Amino acid sequence: MRRTFKDYLSIGLKGMAMGAADAVPGVSGGTIAFISGIYEELINTISNIDFALIKTIPKEGFSAFWEKLNGNFILALLSGIIISFVSFMQLAKYLIENESVLIWSFFFGLIIASIYFIGKQIKTWSIPVIISLVLGAAVAFYISSLPPLSSNSNSYFLLFAGAIAICAMILPGISGSFILLILGAYKTLSDAIHDLDFKKIALFAVGAVIGLLSFSRVLKWLFNNYHNCTLAVLTGFIFGSLNKVWPWKITENVWSKEMGKEISLSQLSDYGTLAVFQKETQDFETLKTISEVSVLPTKYEALNQGIDPQITWAIILMLIGFLTIFLLEKFGQKEE
Repeated sequence: MRRTFKDYLSIGLKGMAMGAADAVPGVSGGTIAFISGIYEELINTISNIDFALIKTIPKEGFSAFWEKLNGNFILALLSGIIISFVSFMQLAKYLIENESVLIWSFFFGLIIASIYFIGKQIKTWSIPVIISLVLGAAVAFYISSLPPLSSNSNSYFLLFAGAIAICAMILPGISGSFILLILGAYKTLSDAIHDLDFKKIALFAVGAVIGLLSFSRVLKWLFNNYHNCTLAVLTGFIFGSLNKVWPWKITENVWSKEMGKEISLSQLSDYGTLAVFQKETQDFETLKTISEVSVLPTKYEALNQGIDPQITWAIILMLIGFLTIFLLEKFGQKEE
């Protein structure tokens, strides 16, 4: 089927949704790709890139190469991802710092819906499929519980970070941005984009290309040979990531840049949540979360000096997040 300009515009918009999701530590653009119906085409397209494809240029011309590459699809999708990721990264940072409960509520609803819509594509349930689901959930929960490392400003470290993070970005349920946080590369990349440090951006991009071309082949093989188990693992990844995006959290330990060590937040503040304390002081750089636990809204309120847990707005945004996935899935079905 030959695609029209409208089709590619739609793919670009899906790319923008993926980029916006990947800009938020804890949310995966791969989830958006899966729900919107372009995930397997994306994996197949990337995995088909090799030296044999490049040899097409001198033998058959650029037009044949571009068609075999599925170039229009890649261009439309990447344009949307890059535009959205770069522009939304700073907005996401602001929202996480100033409206953390509300933005996490939206993404919590989005991920709940994703579990349902991806899980229902599993055609046959069996013991191996159930084991795959449980393992996927356990791995994602463990990764989402890891404390972030201190920021690594080495330019060439971004090459390694790009290769690892891009693998997470194309996996539903595991956030590429959160992997960057764990590796201590999120701030370095964010600053590089803000300062237009093209050397660091290029190193990250090269690492991302290497990781993407390698990992996409693994995913393609898994889909071709173990489709149901692969879907189960991906569903488990999304389920296991719920802990990361739960809106109400209490901070246990933080890293103090001034002291150069890990300390309990209770030693510095009467507030139980770092985000609340940071919003009060408007200092978002000195302290970084090392460990935190998810709690009920009532406990969140009690441990943060009676602050409004915003339950009504949180529920509304959870529903909006859920409906966003519902609409993306319907949109994806229409185009198929």
